[in-house]
Amino acid sequence: MGKYLNLEEDIFSVFSSSEWIAENIKTFPSNFVEMNGGNTYIRVSIIPSGTGINEKSISGIVIIDIYTPAGNGPKAATLIADTLDSYLQNKSISLVSGNVTQFLQSSFAPKGRDRDTKSLYVTNYTIPFNYFGV
Repeated sequence: MGKYLNLEEDIFSVFSSSEWIAENIKTFPSNFVEMNGGNTYIRVSIIPSGTGINEKSISGIVIIDIYTPAGNGPKAATLIADTLDSYLQNKSISLVSGNVTQFLQSSFAPKGRDRDTKSLYVTNYTIPFNYFGV
């Protein structure tokens, strides 16, 4: 498999784990049309953007849009961001023999009402990563 597919599988393994599923936070990849996403869910985008230590390594950022009901304040998004930190921040994932995805420090920024669904508010959670392929 290639580095981009391995990277994607590493990151989405977090969101398909039984521990994450127990968090009861609906999770969708970017470019996926959710069916009845509901009032609270997240959308995960993986943005590879830099080179790594060899041709099979890359760096980049994961952007997670957190959707919560508009008008209810920031608490729901903040709780989801803290939950994401517990799974990602300063953690390493290794699913493919010898390959490792390492996450760094996250950041959190309110974006405003969703342009398509005005009843939802969007907050961005971003976390840089380094993927080390061998």
